[in-house]
Amino acid sequence: MRHFLMVLAFWSGLQVIGARDILLPVALAQSSTTGANAAGKGTTATKGTPGPQARPQEAAKGPPAKASQVQRANSQRPGQQSASRPAPKSSQPVVRKPAKPSLLAQKPAAGQKKVVRDPSNLMSAGTRLGLRSALSDVALNSSAVMVIDQISGEVLIEKNPDAVLPIASITKLMTALVVLDAGLPLEDLIMITKEDADLEKNPVSRLPVGVKFTRGELMHLSLMSSENRAAHALARTYPGGMDAFVAAMNIKALKIGMTQARFTEPTGLNSGNVASPRDLVRLVEESYLVPEVREYSTSRDLMVRVRGRPVQFMNSNALARGEGWDLGVSKTGFIRDAGRCLVMQADFESRPVIMVMLDAQGKQHRERDAQRIRDFILHQAGEGRPSGGA
Repeated sequence: MRHFLMVLAFWSGLQVIGARDILLPVALAQSSTTGANAAGKGTTATKGTPGPQARPQEAAKGPPAKASQVQRANSQRPGQQSASRPAPKSSQPVVRKPAKPSLLAQKPAAGQKKVVRDPSNLMSAGTRLGLRSALSDVALNSSAVMVIDQISGEVLIEKNPDAVLPIASITKLMTALVVLDAGLPLEDLIMITKEDADLEKNPVSRLPVGVKFTRGELMHLSLMSSENRAAHALARTYPGGMDAFVAAMNIKALKIGMTQARFTEPTGLNSGNVASPRDLVRLVEESYLVPEVREYSTSRDLMVRVRGRPVQFMNSNALARGEGWDLGVSKTGFIRDAGRCLVMQADFESRPVIMVMLDAQGKQHRERDAQRIRDFILHQAGEGRPSGGA
């Protein structure tokens, strides 16, 4: 009997131990699930204190977590990082330097004033004075115009004829007249020097420093192609030098009746060279009387040798290069203050005319003005009516 009781007690103990081994993991899993749910709801459970029960509507949001998910969640120890998310090398935030912006994309720094250019600096003198909007018998872009019959002196068209404006390279007509008045040999050789190249506004030139040309070639290139180095060399080699030459220019201007004209240098690059359209009519009339000026200013092109190689120069006036105009004198001019300028002596069906146009806004406007003037004069002649200026 005693042996039977001992076997029964031993068997009962085994059953208790087995039940504990089975029930203990389940209890631990339930405890961990409750703690995880409490943490997910933002609630901290203290030791020995059960967490608050989930509200019915919260529990209904989704099905309960599976045991496998709970076990994976519980396998993560506090402070242990997941293998898929490596821990940062340093607890301090990484500061990256911003990429340097492109120079084209850079904007003025805060507090830095933006440079605002004065639009008037880009305008010609005639535009600043508001001369372009003046009315005349012909719609013209040029700010100041005068056209006369060369024989009768009749004014055919005028627009601001007494406005004194910069004349740019129209100046070179006066330069040629002063050189020819001095009787200097056109066959003399003149070397282009650094002084001839170091000019205001740094104009482009195909006459290299150190190369020699005859005085006649320099005058030809000055009048036909508006070569600034050529004009400067002509004045530099004048008896008495540059100062004497400029003085002779102003004396000549007064002598031929250019009462409002003033010259400061021989190229026209300086905006101090000024005259009115009425003054320039007198300059063209005087130039027409000189055969060299007539020939040089209206020739289509010229071939000269530069360091042993032939170089072709063309007339700066497209109308002189064409076939539809019978010109006796031609000279173009341009600097920013002067705009596009053009003076010509032309024959319209055996009627000699002198045309002066100052301050057009471009080459096409300048040529279009000349064409409109010619069309107007021919139209008036065809109707048998005398032309008249407004």
